[in-house]
Amino acid sequence: MSSNDVDRIPVVIETPVGEIAVELNAAAAPGTVANFLSYVDDGSYNGGVFHRTVTTENQPNDSIRIEVIQGGESVDYPRDGGRSIPLERTTVTGLRHVDGAISMARSTPDSAVSDFFICINDQPDLDFGGLRNPDGQGFAAFGLVTAGMDVVRAIQQAPHEAQKLTPPVAITRIRRG
Repeated sequence: MSSNDVDRIPVVIETPVGEIAVELNAAAAPGTVANFLSYVDDGSYNGGVFHRTVTTENQPNDSIRIEVIQGGESVDYPRDGGRSIPLERTTVTGLRHVDGAISMARSTPDSAVSDFFICINDQPDLDFGGLRNPDGQGFAAFGLVTAGMDVVRAIQQAPHEAQKLTPPVAITRIRRG
């Protein structure tokens, strides 16, 4: 096995809608990948949900519009506690928020815990220097969907009120693939 094989870690997100295959890039974003895999390996995402959908139509107060689905451990959001991780900025990792990028949700820099999102279409305003977050620090992309973007798009279009999926879409489990 080459070091490149070790640095690219496949995971599968299982949902009732279908499976989403993702390749995590541990070489570019080692801390973020290690954090995500800690939740995968201890089963924390099993029984979790995709709870948020952001479409071009449901962001009335945002001048910079994005398209993502967001998921995590449970429907309780925001969560208290958890271990936050340092933000691995896209200027350091070289990863971008392109169609199918998986990234960590956060409010302020260094506040990501377990929630993650998947981009639908390219979202450059989520990269360092982008305009979506007022602090300009962007978000920590750490992998890319390799199969199942049809599932991601189906979840994005599932019934919702504002940005809340109603009901949330279950994450049956996330496993190493």
